[in-house]
Amino acid sequence: MFGDINEVRVMGNMTRDPELRKTNSGTSVCNFSVATNRRYQQNNEWKEDVEFHNVVIWGRRAESFVERAKKGTRLYIEGRLQTRSWEDQNGSKQFKTEIIVSKVILIDRYDKPESSGSSYDNSSGTNDKPAPQAKKPEKKKPSNDDESIDPDDLPF
Repeated sequence: MFGDINEVRVMGNMTRDPELRKTNSGTSVCNFSVATNRRYQQNNEWKEDVEFHNVVIWGRRAESFVERAKKGTRLYIEGRLQTRSWEDQNGSKQFKTEIIVSKVILIDRYDKPESSGSSYDNSSGTNDKPAPQAKKPEKKKPSNDDESIDPDDLPF
């Protein structure tokens, strides 16, 4: 017999800043959304579909995530799908499917440069690309045989 599988992997960009709140019992929970694009060809013409995914992170991972990610951050997410249901004010049943995160990796961030020159501003809704970031000077590797990682070498 085969068991059931509920796994999802998504790589995309955050469409809004993460929202952190606490449950009544004090557990942290973070909500945000991620957009993924699918390109396909139809009648010799390239088309693109965008899907928006609701994402939830729980506990200390949620607290850490909020400090490091914001709208525009590219993420790799692993988790499971969960659908919640509730009755709205009119008595109609509502549903929401969410990705409950088990693993999240920040691939890259779109930070606004602090200068007032050519900055990346997505508030207008345009598809402008972020301004290139200055390259960090290369550091010499330690001469000892330790496999230490310099936090400045990390891409996020």
